[in-house]
Parts: sequence; structure tokens; C-alpha cells
Amino acid sequence: MLPRLRILVTRSATWLASCLLLVGAPAAAQEVPRAPAKPNVLLIVADDLGWGDVGGYGGERCKIPTPNLDRLASQGLRFTDAHAAAAICAPSRYALLTGRYAWRTRLRAGNVESWGKPLIAADRLTLAELARRQGYRTACIGKWHLGWDWRIPAGKEPFFRGRGGAQDEARLAVWREVFGRAIGGGPTTRGFDEYFGVDIPNHPPFCFLENDRTVGVPTVPLPDSQLGENLASVGGPAIDGWKLEGVLPALGDRATRFLAASKGRKEPFFLYLASTAPHTPYAVNEPWRGKSGLGAYADLVMETDAWVGRVLAALDEAGLADSTLVIFSSDNGCAPVAGIDALQAQGHFPSGPWRGRKQDAWEGGHRVPLIVRWPGVVAPGTTSARLVGLVDVFATFASILGAELPASVAEDSVSLLPILRGEDVAVREALVSQSGSGVLALRSGKWKAIFGPGSGAPDGSGPSLFDLEVDPSETRDLAAASVDEVQRLTRELQRLIDLGRSTPGEPQKNDVSVELRQSKTPKGK
Repeated sequence: MLPRLRILVTRSATWLASCLLLVGAPAAAQEVPRAPAKPNVLLIVADDLGWGDVGGYGGERCKIPTPNLDRLASQGLRFTDAHAAAAICAPSRYALLTGRYAWRTRLRAGNVESWGKPLIAADRLTLAELARRQGYRTACIGKWHLGWDWRIPAGKEPFFRGRGGAQDEARLAVWREVFGRAIGGGPTTRGFDEYFGVDIPNHPPFCFLENDRTVGVPTVPLPDSQLGENLASVGGPAIDGWKLEGVLPALGDRATRFLAASKGRKEPFFLYLASTAPHTPYAVNEPWRGKSGLGAYADLVMETDAWVGRVLAALDEAGLADSTLVIFSSDNGCAPVAGIDALQAQGHFPSGPWRGRKQDAWEGGHRVPLIVRWPGVVAPGTTSARLVGLVDVFATFASILGAELPASVAEDSVSLLPILRGEDVAVREALVSQSGSGVLALRSGKWKAIFGPGSGAPDGSGPSLFDLEVDPSETRDLAAASVDEVQRLTRELQRLIDLGRSTPGEPQKNDVSVELRQSKTPKGK
């Protein structure tokens, strides 16, 4: 049996007076319920939702109605300088669930591919396992994208790509072998009591997975009609009759059932609800098709907002809203395939005022909406401009529970609890982000340095430097004029790499050798 964590807080926050000030004042005094010592936790993560795709963030530059997310923001705290740890899916999710930057792992660049091995080591404490050790019932519903142990027989890999590459009977026999047995390395081996969802919605296998098995056995290749045109990106094994439009509603069904079943239960729950939208496939359901007037991506954002509203309504109906900490965010910025230029031409800016988009080290790649509602603790209608990251969810939850974190756990996570309680404090000195091609960027106060080609120094010859206080759109590279600042940030990033952590504590080892600067120009996005 896994040992329980001792009830003791040992990791202190690091303060930095030069960070941006907290803006917005608490709402007028009102009767609010006292927050439970162990609140339920509903962690909702959208997929590829841009900072400016939410009305409460984009303002007049957001032309997509998001009434449910706007309402959630009015009921809680809205962070305006929050960042995913990476500008792409898998490394961002790794950091969220482990409190550790993914560039310390084998995933120095890119994503976990279809049929990829688990990225989270079996012996690493996850956010879900932390909750479970504290008596929580844990569940993951939605997109996983952190790898599984598929155990595909050697030499049979071509059967799982495209339309199979072999005779139907031979291909079908291998599919039945692989999908007819338990699959290791998934969510239920990483701290979750139960799981329901899909691995990557636009990649195979095109089926639901429940706990450690596929729901049914895929027996047909995905039809060509569901490939391309911002639907599925890669062909492969599918359940007969699989409909891309059915994925998001099915995840909503399972989430609402989970919440309804939680009513009256003594143990608190931790639900990680990982939306598959508004990532491709842009398979919009009929009630939302054409509703935005801006195209399929915007329609899907509206459907995603309604989906979140449905889940929050289920929380209300179960009588659990007052005892639940709700966190909403996105795994990275809006993807280029959304047609960002066309959207901007129509007056909608998915990245808001920030430069860049998914994959980029620019702000638009990793600056994301982050909304926290916690009745009895978080003052409704408040806003924080403090620098924070999704990697900080781990230490925040540990602080709420009073749980000690060993030196080898959540090495890059700091607690946001002081901010949630209304304190005007900076909780971190610096934050590292990772582009899709592996370029690292370091934020420290108003300064941001990008250490690589592409989103930064086009030739890769040296870092770029930006003053986000006066140049939030990162248009003026100050590296040549501020050599001392470049050297300081370079030394700081190297120190964080060498220590194996960015929080106080015993030095740790990275899983791989980490270079401060990417030397190769990234491939096209």
C-alpha cells in the first residue's frame, strides 16, 4: 500500500516585488459558505483554446460568445498572465499532472505520437495520485495524449497507420490481438481510479477507451470522408460507425454522470476533465454549426463553452458547487489550422494582443486563460496579473491539503494559494516555457528571453529579449541593447536546467541532457 503523505507544508513560496500588481478588487461582501478542508476539485482543460477566444479575456477583440466561461470568471478569479508550460499538447499536460517541466524528459521537442510510449514515469507522483493518497476519488475523462503501452507486435506497426498497408484479414487479426487485451501505462496506472475518453481525437485509434481497454474492438479503417479538411489528421483503426461529432457530447455525458453520482458521497472527488475541443477535428454538432458566423473553429468554441456550461450545471444540480474548487484553462494557444488570419480579418483575435499561436515561444503560444472559482476562499469577480503557470496547480493543491512534497516531486511547481486567498503577492521569480520545436523561453518579471530560432532569433545565433511591460506584442528585440540582462537570464535558465528543479530544495536530475539553446531551425508548423 502506498504511504500517506504527512500533513505538513515544507515548500515556501518565493516572492518577487517587481512583478505586476494584482488588479481588480474583491466583490462586495456577501454571505459565502465556508470552504471545506478537502474541497472537491474539478479541473477542466480545453484543447487549443486561445487566450483571446474567451470573451472575458479578448474583450472587444473577441467575437465569439462564451457566456458560460464569462459567468465562471465573474464567479471567481481570472488570471491574465497565466501560461501553459509548453505551446503544444503533450508536454503541457505532463507539466500540469506532474508539476515538472516536460523538457526535463525525453520529450525535448514535439508531441507524444500515436501509439507512443507513456511519458509519465511509472514511479512519478502525479496530481491524481496525490489526491488519491489524501482520500480522494479520482477520475480522468477526456483526452489523454500522454502515451500507453500498446504492445504492438514487432513488424506490425504498418497495420496501425493509414488504411493498414496489408490484406484486411491479416490487419484485422493484429487489431483484435492488440485491442482485445488490457492496455498498460494509461491513466489508471498514473493515479486515476477511473478513466473514459480518447487518446488523441484526430489520431487513431478511433474509439473510446475505458480504464485500460478499448470500448469495443476497432475493426475498420476510418472512412476517407472523416479524413482531412480539419477532421481526422491520420487514418487508422476505428470502431465501425465511429462519428467524430459524437466525441465531445459523450465526454459531457460521462462527466455529468460522474458528478451526479458524487452527490452525497463522503469522500471528495478529483475530476480531471480534458476536453477534446476546440482542437481538430472541427466536427461541430448541428446546433452549433454556422452559429458563430466566423467558421468551424469559432462554432466549435461556442460548442465547447456550452459543454462547460452543461458540466457546471450538473455540479449545481448535484448540490456540489459550494464545496468544489473549479479550475478552467487551456493546454496551449490557438492552432494555426483554425484559420487565424481569416478570423482576424473578421475582427476576432484568438491570441488577443499577444504575438504567436500554438507551437510558438511567443506569448500567443502558451499564454492561456486561467479561471479559478472556489466559494468561501476566492473572491468573485477578481483579476490577477501575477505571473503563474499551469505547472503550479500541483503545489497549489498540495498546499490546500497541507501535504508535504518530497524533493523528487513537482520540482517546478509553486503554490498559488496566497493569490487565491486574495493576497497581492508574486509567487514565482521566473517561469520557463517550451515551444513545439523545443525552444525554451524564460520569463523573469517584465523581461522575456527566447533561446532559439523560429519564435525568437531567426538564425538561432543568440537569444532574443523583450520587455513585455512596454512591448507586450514582442515586436522589439532588445538583446543587443541589453546585454547584461541577456546574460542574467541566460545564467538563470542554465541554473534551472542544472539544478533539475526551479523551486527551493534538493537538486534533482533531468531524465536527459538538456541544452539551453536549440541549434536547429524548427520545421514548419
